[in-house]
Amino acid sequence: MRIIAGTNKGARIFAPKGHDTRPTSDRAREAAFNLIGPVDGATVLDLFAGSGAMGLEALSRGAASAVFVESDREALRAIDRNLDKLRLTGARVIPQEALRALAAETAAGRRYDLVLVDPPYEMFSSLQTGLSRYLPAVLADDGLVVVETAQREEPELPPLHKRTTRRYGRARITIFENL
Repeated sequence: MRIIAGTNKGARIFAPKGHDTRPTSDRAREAAFNLIGPVDGATVLDLFAGSGAMGLEALSRGAASAVFVESDREALRAIDRNLDKLRLTGARVIPQEALRALAAETAAGRRYDLVLVDPPYEMFSSLQTGLSRYLPAVLADDGLVVVETAQREEPELPPLHKRTTRRYGRARITIFENL
């Protein structure tokens, strides 16, 4: 895996060992950021961060800050190694289950321009209700939520509006926004 664009373009990043984490492919990550557009100065929340590839990509492309939320120890180690290697600033790592962290961010009144949601594919349907409850509260007025699911999954996150959805190999990238 590597960073696609920005100040760290081409840099290889670490992925957690084992099969518990499925990193977003370079192709899908590039496609997602083409759909998102410029992220200069954005505040980013990377839920189910895994290796941190999506949040790292955002920081490399000019995002002001990124919060990485991950509960797996190997994945947390990979995020820390990647942040050290790339010397990216503006990062905070929350070692916690995603919905619990999302509830805490909501309670703290924090808002994000870009929220990245990439849970294990088989977990998405069980997370939809919780995500729908908290995501609108943490999303900035003109912010975007980017969800990666299995290609056959059609995510819905009411009251958020689905802007677009595209398939890339085994993955589906869906972008939501506030109306």
